[in-house]
Amino acid sequence: MKKRKPQDSFVSSTEFVLPNDTNTLNNMMGGRMMHLMDIVAAISAQRHSGRIVVTASVDNLNFTKPIPLGSVVTISANVTRAFNSSMEVRVVADLEDNMRGIRERSNDAFYTFVAVDQNGRPIDVPEIEPETEEDWKWYNGAMRRRQVRLILAGRMKPEDAEDLKALFNAGKPD
Repeated sequence: MKKRKPQDSFVSSTEFVLPNDTNTLNNMMGGRMMHLMDIVAAISAQRHSGRIVVTASVDNLNFTKPIPLGSVVTISANVTRAFNSSMEVRVVADLEDNMRGIRERSNDAFYTFVAVDQNGRPIDVPEIEPETEEDWKWYNGAMRRRQVRLILAGRMKPEDAEDLKALFNAGKPD
């Protein structure tokens, strides 16, 4: 299976925040943002794998800034690392207030998707081949984030998380 570059899975989508998207404070509802982020992330994972994908987890979903009614939201995603059948996708959302000339980060998260065959069984995906320094940063961190996810889900024992051991034992004598 041929390796893919993170840029090969890049997806971007832009939306207006309309009244139906907002809460009583006239800011975009968190659930609406999660829905849009999930769609963009799924397209990215599907683009990388060339397969049907299902959402396996969402973690570190941060709501940094409220997104007011009338703002423009751009959501971008790309695969940071692929494992056997799963892929970590980094998703970021930026808000634009064109009246004030502001563009700033409003949300970010990591989504995990699993590629499946027509019968819903996990299927192998291509590896990621990082190119830039930033690609490598996200790629290297993905293993630690994956181990944390597996530990929290009860699918890995903390003592088996080699990448986390190195992180928490940095500078300590053996």
